[in-house]
Amino acid sequence: MKISTYLILSAVFTSNFGIADEISNVPAFMQSFVIDPSKPVPKDKIAFNNMLTLNDDMFTVYDKSLGIYKNDFLNKHPLIMGLFSGKGGRFILYRPGQPPLEAESVPQVYQAAKSIGHCAMGTFVLLSPYSANPSANLAWLGSLSAYRTDVQTSIDSLDTLDVKPEVRDLFRVTLKQIAVFMDNCLKNRTYTFDELQSWARNIKPDLAKLIDVATNAQVKHWWGVLEEWKKMIGKDWDTTYGLSNSIYVARQNNILFSTLVQFFGQEAINDRLMLLETTDFTTTPELMMDAFMRIVSDRLIGEVFFKNPRLMDFELLGGSARKVIEAEAADHGTKAILPPQVPFNSTAWPWKTDPTTGTGPSNMDQIK
Repeated sequence: MKISTYLILSAVFTSNFGIADEISNVPAFMQSFVIDPSKPVPKDKIAFNNMLTLNDDMFTVYDKSLGIYKNDFLNKHPLIMGLFSGKGGRFILYRPGQPPLEAESVPQVYQAAKSIGHCAMGTFVLLSPYSANPSANLAWLGSLSAYRTDVQTSIDSLDTLDVKPEVRDLFRVTLKQIAVFMDNCLKNRTYTFDELQSWARNIKPDLAKLIDVATNAQVKHWWGVLEEWKKMIGKDWDTTYGLSNSIYVARQNNILFSTLVQFFGQEAINDRLMLLETTDFTTTPELMMDAFMRIVSDRLIGEVFFKNPRLMDFELLGGSARKVIEAEAADHGTKAILPPQVPFNSTAWPWKTDPTTGTGPSNMDQIK
């Protein structure tokens, strides 16, 4: 055994003598950081990395050029940016040669109405995890008691709230419904899911009224702002661009975008008026500006390379991928599920518009 082991080790040392000698040239504390000479990088991987570097370099070039394009664009075109926010949105007007102008926020009645509606939903969210046996697990009790205190504070301050009397009455009625239900749960130290659901269904009509109060304040406010800005921009309106952001849940009935369309007209949709997808409800003007500038600057590339400025607004590989998907589906005996192809310059609304592709209600009033 000793002889065999010696022979094996000798063979390994002999075959790797050069490598071992190379490693010995590196200080011991550095040896774990250097590339192992016994494991050279395959040549094809090096070649692929060389190709991929071209793409990385492109982004560096792109970023530098984007700054130049941005300055040139904003020196020629007014831009209205609508951003989602918990206060009913933000609107910022960019005009050539002038600092950005941000509009006043939506009246606070919007936030108050939303807060009361969210309180009702928050109560359900707080209690529903324990609804299987709430008396056996009282972890909800302290949180509900604290929430109840906040509700009472809001009720006590209603008389000093600067809103219309009928709106104040709606706030009071809704908050009291929440408070009464909370009190029953705290007093009995339990509740059932049926009680929770019944309360939620009973308060629903008032939640719908709160939505009307909030949207009335929001839409009328932004309508007035855009009306004023359109007059201010004057003859340059036809070269003005607009954009707003959305995440999935706010996409179908996006209030900011829908209001912008009323001033820009349908012919501007997806041309001078864009809806940008974001991963969060809120984003920054800087991120929105960068995303917007990439879209409009890429239209130059589309025109020069492909003789269509709008081609780059869409996934460049999507057209070819569509053919592959159709072919793969056919090879596997199925039919490809794909939307109809539409022109790149389509001015269709950027969300679901075909009522034949689904069933059921399409607004809250249709839910019985």
